[in-house]
Amino acid sequence: MPPAPTLPTTHLLYLHGFRSSPHSMKAVKMAARVRRDHPGVTWWCPQLPPSPAAAMALIRQGTADWPRDRMAVVGSSLGGFYATRLALDTGCRAVLLNPAVDPARDLAKYIGEQTAWHDPEERFFFRPEYVDELRALAGGALPQPERVYAVVAQGDEVLDWREMVGRYPGVRLKLLVGSDHALSDFDDHIDEVVAHLQLG
Repeated sequence: MPPAPTLPTTHLLYLHGFRSSPHSMKAVKMAARVRRDHPGVTWWCPQLPPSPAAAMALIRQGTADWPRDRMAVVGSSLGGFYATRLALDTGCRAVLLNPAVDPARDLAKYIGEQTAWHDPEERFFFRPEYVDELRALAGGALPQPERVYAVVAQGDEVLDWREMVGRYPGVRLKLLVGSDHALSDFDDHIDEVVAHLQLG
């Protein structure tokens, strides 16, 4: 039997990374593209709280009444880790941009007061228990890897690209020679991101 046709995406969530915000370059560019070309799509890009458990609770609460077969998520860095958890829970379509693979390990050294990237005046405290919360959110293999598109930069100065590729076998992968953690060249990839999302 041929595969069932995929329904167009009507609800799109964007999840920013650690110390980032809805004002990040990629989030702003995605919001502008959705507004311009897909005005009927519900767009949500929340400011995520520092607590991973609270962040995931916010994500689940905010998408609770979204149609599972018509929703999608884009996640960058730590947001990619959360997006993976959401895709595991719901089976939704996902795009992962340099996704964090083991943030419990990587963020343990950031315990203490932190500043926000887009507003250095804004401070928050990354608490020791947040590491355990991240560990609790880790998941296994994606049941439908073909519904996931990952953009991974070999030039990522924060995360190991080999680890990212190894975490996501079977996904549609765009492996960039060079680039950086922020994907400063996001304009070169946004068309493929949008195409994978199949926005209505």
